[in-house]
Order: sequence, then C-alpha cells, then structure tokens
Amino acid sequence: MADQLPLEISLRPPARLEGFVAGGNAEALQAVTAAAEGRGERFLFLHGPPGTGKTHLLAGACNRAAGSGRACVYLPLGELCALSADLLQGLETTDLVCLDDVEQAADPAWERALFHLYNALRERGGRLIAAAIGPPTALPLGLPDLRSRLAWGLTLALHPLADDALAQALRAAALARGLPLGTDVADYLLRRFPRNLPTLLEVLEQLDQASLAAQRPLTLPFVRTVLAAPRSRRA
Repeated sequence: MADQLPLEISLRPPARLEGFVAGGNAEALQAVTAAAEGRGERFLFLHGPPGTGKTHLLAGACNRAAGSGRACVYLPLGELCALSADLLQGLETTDLVCLDDVEQAADPAWERALFHLYNALRERGGRLIAAAIGPPTALPLGLPDLRSRLAWGLTLALHPLADDALAQALRAAALARGLPLGTDVADYLLRRFPRNLPTLLEVLEQLDQASLAAQRPLTLPFVRTVLAAPRSRRA
C-alpha cells in the first residue's frame, strides 16, 4: 500500500535517525529508534513546535524500518487530507505507520479513518508513531475517541535545540550535502538568523547553490559575500 500512495516524499538530505541531533530530545530519539526496530512502545505520540525535528524522526523511523525489511509508510497529513481518506485502507497490515501533522486531520472522514486504522493496528500488532504541534488532548479533532486513542501510548514533548546542538545539527546537515561547515560559519549563521532549524536549513540551501555555482567551499568570507548580495543575484 505504501508504494501506491499518490505522493512523492522528498527529504533533502534523506532523513536518518543517525543524523538526528537530539539535544534535550534523547528520550524521543531512543523511543522512535526502538519502535522502528520493532521494539519498545508500539504507539508513540510526539509533539512540539515547528523545527523540533518531528518530521526528521518520522522519516528517519521509516528509513530505519525499511532497512530492516519492515513494511512502513510515512503520511504527511497536511498534504494528504485534501485527498480521500480511503488512502488509509489496507495500512493495518503495515509494520510501522508514521503520521505527521496530525492536527491537520480535522475532517470527519479522515478522523474516522484514522480511528479505525489505530484500532486495526492495535489488533494486528502493528506500530504507529504520530506527531503534531500539540499533545493529543489539545488537537482540534471533532472525534473524542480518536484523541483518546492517540493518548493511549507514550507521549513525548520535543524541545527546541540549544545553540550548541543547533550548530551541530546545521553542520551535520551541511556535511550530508557534501559541504564541510566550519564552527566559525555555523556561529555566524546563528548570530545572523533566527535560531530555528527550518530557517537555518533554508539559508544552508542558498549557500549550497552558491557554493556549487562558484565552485567555492563555505568559508566565512565567501558566506558573508553571498549573504550580502541582493537575493536576485543569489537566485
């Protein structure tokens, strides 16, 4: 069923649990890793503000499960909920289902489908990792039974990374692109831009393109020059 979903998920760089910088989220990384390997809690719910690594953990769990020969599927509900909830039919036979952006599933048909999927996975011994901005009790869902089901398993809050861990995550993301990033450059970006990973990764993407075009490494002088240029010249 996972191969039949009419959506191509593009994760750049490919999200892997090995590349997740945990910071204060070590318990969540441990629980997700265990679930992806068929161990530990069968039902996990992760919540936290944007940029705390929810999507990375879910996609990384799918990559880990697939690498072990387990059937898995990653569902970004914020994109899928515009389609028919019939997409969930048959997923109860999947070893691991990862649901992202659960707060976006505030639609009666999708809520019922998710409720039945949860129950079917529980009966068949499958596993589920769900993620949202808030905890299950705070989700804007009209089906109380779905909220209660999502709260049955282990619920873990994800926290923003401290500056040192944020710099480490940025350097890891750069290295995954084949771009060694010095400590001086990472510190410069943290001082210049908002301290959240999605924003910093967007900047890194711009620097990656500039580095490829100029065939230059990401030295601090080069980064300063690129970021000082008007955006039209960077495009």
